[in-house]
Amino acid sequence: MKDGFDKKIGQRLHHVARLQRSLAARRLQDIGLFPGQETVLKLLCETDGRTMTELAAALKVRPPTASKTVGRLSAQGLLVRRASEGDARLVRVHLTDEGRHRAEAIDAISDSIEDTMTAGLDGKDRKRFRKMLRKIDRNLSTQLGAVSADADEDAEDGLEEEPA
Repeated sequence: MKDGFDKKIGQRLHHVARLQRSLAARRLQDIGLFPGQETVLKLLCETDGRTMTELAAALKVRPPTASKTVGRLSAQGLLVRRASEGDARLVRVHLTDEGRHRAEAIDAISDSIEDTMTAGLDGKDRKRFRKMLRKIDRNLSTQLGAVSADADEDAEDGLEEEPA
């Protein structure tokens, strides 16, 4: 017999998110990374040579937290810290060749997990599901007085808000 609590959307979302994070952690461990470290590598792939302040802001963490993660990745030979050419007091973080290689592996892991999560859903179902998740995101963000991170994606997917 199912517990009524299991039928709650929030409970189901929480459970699915935990499963996804667990699978991601397992796959990241296979390439020598811990959860959170992949985000730093991907951010630097996007824009190499970020300052610690820029990284911390993009990660939404305090600079000491970002510095600790960068230190661990640097110890693995995935990143290097260099003084800025224009201002030696400013330290910039750069990917090494091995860091770029791991970032490519992260993309493959991400794609694989996405495929696993959406197995059995056709393209239309996936699109509809993304739209529903964005609506939930907006609803919760509004309650918290924040702007939804995915507000612009509806237009990209051709899924504008339907009139009330």
